[in-house]
Amino acid sequence: MTTGLLIGKFMPPHSGHLRLIDEARRRVDELVILVCSLEREPIPGELRVAWMRETAPDARVVHVTDENPSLPEDHPEFWELWTATIRRHVPGTIDLVFAGEPYGEALARRLGASCVVADRHEGGLPSATEIREHPHEHWDHIALAARPHFVFRVVLTGSECVGKTTLANELARELDTVCGEEYGREYVDALGRFPDASDVEPIARGQVAKQESTLRNANRIAIFDTDLVSTAVYAQHYYGSCPQWVIDESIRRKGDLYLLLDIDVPWIADPPNRDRGHMRDVMQELFRNALRARGIEWIDVRGTWDERRRTALKAIRRGVVSC
Repeated sequence: MTTGLLIGKFMPPHSGHLRLIDEARRRVDELVILVCSLEREPIPGELRVAWMRETAPDARVVHVTDENPSLPEDHPEFWELWTATIRRHVPGTIDLVFAGEPYGEALARRLGASCVVADRHEGGLPSATEIREHPHEHWDHIALAARPHFVFRVVLTGSECVGKTTLANELARELDTVCGEEYGREYVDALGRFPDASDVEPIARGQVAKQESTLRNANRIAIFDTDLVSTAVYAQHYYGSCPQWVIDESIRRKGDLYLLLDIDVPWIADPPNRDRGHMRDVMQELFRNALRARGIEWIDVRGTWDERRRTALKAIRRGVVSC
């Protein structure tokens, strides 16, 4: 029974890591992956552990939170600290250390193991730092499990009957990506009646599931017809309150760019999905207030259909470049 060790930050996992995992699968019976994280790092360790467990489901993935030094020159007992950490998590024999960095051979010697090194720059592979700084340029090198984290999220929002669905689908086609549609409409259509307060939470859960699915299938950018901000606005407006977890999630899951579509288009009744055409001004102000309360800036989108489309595309492309 041979055991292999792969150790890293995986911030994010990329093609170089996938190459090492494939090599390990061919050469060892058991692969142990140590995901090492520090409190100050920009991507939470728990998230990286989840990425690696999805990326390598047949490996034993362990989260290491020891605040060890990152480089040998950072601490005189660097190797002793790291060897103790590894031995605590992998107490048995380690036969092979898989590494994409020069430290691999030195570590393997101290563990009494052999080393398999894959040059991370072979074939022009970017580093994890380069990927974090320019994720869309290096999209194809990011492991599938990690891609949703780097998607640029565009949310179309605003009152009823302002063309969100139509514009969202058109933007998705233009940008060669996917559109996350409004779950509430789907839910109400199946319900066959006007929703009440008991429907807020299932609608919110469905919207979250729809968002997650959209992010997994997105090509660098995801277009959302709506999000939980809308769910919270309508819950408060129709029923006088909104579950706190929905409000919290609307903040935690907020997008990167909000496009607030103006009400300068004709009203088209569509009960039970639209029933308050006479209150469009009021509803639009509720959306503005909800965005302000969450510290969300937005771009106003108004005018003819072509003007709306041009404004939206310009804002998206500017946002992607600056993120």
